[in-house]
Amino acid sequence: MDTTAIDEEDKTREAEIESIRQVVATIEHSQQNELPEEFIGLFRADAIWTTGHGKRLTGRDAIAAFACQVLPGAMKDSTVTYELVDVLFIRPDVAAVKAHAQYRTPEGEPVGNAGSPLYVMAKEDGRWLLVACQNTEVLES
Repeated sequence: MDTTAIDEEDKTREAEIESIRQVVATIEHSQQNELPEEFIGLFRADAIWTTGHGKRLTGRDAIAAFACQVLPGAMKDSTVTYELVDVLFIRPDVAAVKAHAQYRTPEGEPVGNAGSPLYVMAKEDGRWLLVACQNTEVLES
């Protein structure tokens, strides 16, 4: 058994997961700092996104229009944090990514319901992009 090949595969996978983690960190940064252009730049041109309240957006232009409408001013009374939860590689260049989102007071205390976004990402030209996203609010039972 060639453990060198396995070690290289593990290193490659860990590097890809770290790249995906950086996309999630950029989502957090763009929302915390109300930077719609940074957020929009994470999406592939033909991406689809369903917001936490069920609004379906098709294409980067529709996502941009929505983000530019809601993002400025969205963090005036709170902030949001994102944590990478799981990555499932469908292919080496396609991944299903689960994250945990939590809105917080400026002091860092959780406020409201958490979010459970699912991002399907594709790696294109060496960069992971958001392709199909569903942002789901987690209701307290």
